[in-house]
Amino acid sequence: MMAREESISILKSLQRLLDRGPEVGPPHVRTWHPLGLLPRFSRDPVGVFLALAREHGDIVSFRMGPKQAYLIRDPADIKRVLVDGHRSYGKRTRGYDKMRIFMGQGLVTSEGEFWRRQRRISQPAFHRQRIAGFASVMGTLAHTLSNEWEAHAVRGESLDFATDMMRYTLWVVASTVLSIDVGDQAQQVGEDVGELLSFFQHTVTSVFPVDEILPTPRARRARAAMERLDAVVYGVIERRRQGAEDPHDLLSLLLEARDEETGEGMTDLQLRDEVMTMFLAGHETTANALAWTLLLLGRHPEALAKVHEELDAVLEGRTPGLDDLGSLTYLGQVLDEGMRLYPPAWLVARSVEADDELSGFPINKGSYVFFSPFVSHRNPVFFPDPERFDPERFSAEAVKSRPRYAYFPFSGGPRQCIGDAFAKMEAKILLAVLLSRFTLEIDGDHPIGLTPSVTLRPTHGIKGSVRLRASGGAGDAP
Repeated sequence: MMAREESISILKSLQRLLDRGPEVGPPHVRTWHPLGLLPRFSRDPVGVFLALAREHGDIVSFRMGPKQAYLIRDPADIKRVLVDGHRSYGKRTRGYDKMRIFMGQGLVTSEGEFWRRQRRISQPAFHRQRIAGFASVMGTLAHTLSNEWEAHAVRGESLDFATDMMRYTLWVVASTVLSIDVGDQAQQVGEDVGELLSFFQHTVTSVFPVDEILPTPRARRARAAMERLDAVVYGVIERRRQGAEDPHDLLSLLLEARDEETGEGMTDLQLRDEVMTMFLAGHETTANALAWTLLLLGRHPEALAKVHEELDAVLEGRTPGLDDLGSLTYLGQVLDEGMRLYPPAWLVARSVEADDELSGFPINKGSYVFFSPFVSHRNPVFFPDPERFDPERFSAEAVKSRPRYAYFPFSGGPRQCIGDAFAKMEAKILLAVLLSRFTLEIDGDHPIGLTPSVTLRPTHGIKGSVRLRASGGAGDAP
């Protein structure tokens, strides 16, 4: 009897040791597992964080492996981390460590003075006037996909919207970043990018990521994919350095760019890391935003009809130009609402580099802070009936009524995505071209699912079909 009581006492003491939250702090999730919520997170990361916010509100603490961690949702706290107190928060987290395996020290993963230098050099390349020149390339590629859809429509064939969005954004990034022709080389690049993202998803959520240590088949495939991508990127850089090629693409702009403070340009390694970041982050994020938006429009024919009406009135049958995009107000609202429900990057993590305070609670150096657009965008305080698709949430009046960081699909502050304007232009051009010519039908029997990685993918794709509209049209390719 005494042994049993002693055992119970020891177990209770162990639980208090493992699950003790901050002495003065927010609600704390207790768990018996020595790795805290990491095993649950590895099985269902989106579900775990969504449940935490619904149960505990704007801030909750928990253990993630050996680390004390916090999930925050209050727009004021998110602004604190991203803007006002951003120097107290870094990127020394498990997820960013995994990204650096492939992206190196690109803008997404680098920190400190090195990041500030890279941002200064890169920023002019993404100025609106610079990226405006890529609109015609995007329009031409959008028409290429539109012609394929017409063939599917004539034959009455189904298609996978998610796959086609991946193909289109790969064409765009290959053409605008490296001037790679759409064809066999771009196809191989796309497959290699997918292999690396799959490896990232597995390693970042694994309790014991053996693939980083042992030469498993998954690790060998990822290594081979990275070697092929490196060969492509370094090959193009070398030809540019030798003057063998001089196209107007993002790599050329980065090669020409100089730090205004030092006059220095980027090394080949720095160029490689920025190009790899564009391929791994830029291509996948925009593709998924487009795929989810098409799914939502296919499920809500009344919204699709309003998009058709706006496109017919604004474009009058012609191909959309850059100057037309600002007039496509409702289409922009649809895209914003799509990214509210299915944000391109669903989770943001930061390491706490200096003691701080969030929601009135002390946040200690050495812990992690998580915040999730997927979770925050479902906060009923700012988005009533949050699962309902409603583009009117992004009317000018509605946007003004909400705090800035109630909605943040492209992060914010100094670390806001440098390519956000590029991505929005790319998405609106494609949607305008396709939806001017087609109406959508979604296969309601096909499962969708969520696969959270760097981005939020539809697990099983998005199956459906398209039909040519009786009126309207995007004209001929530019």
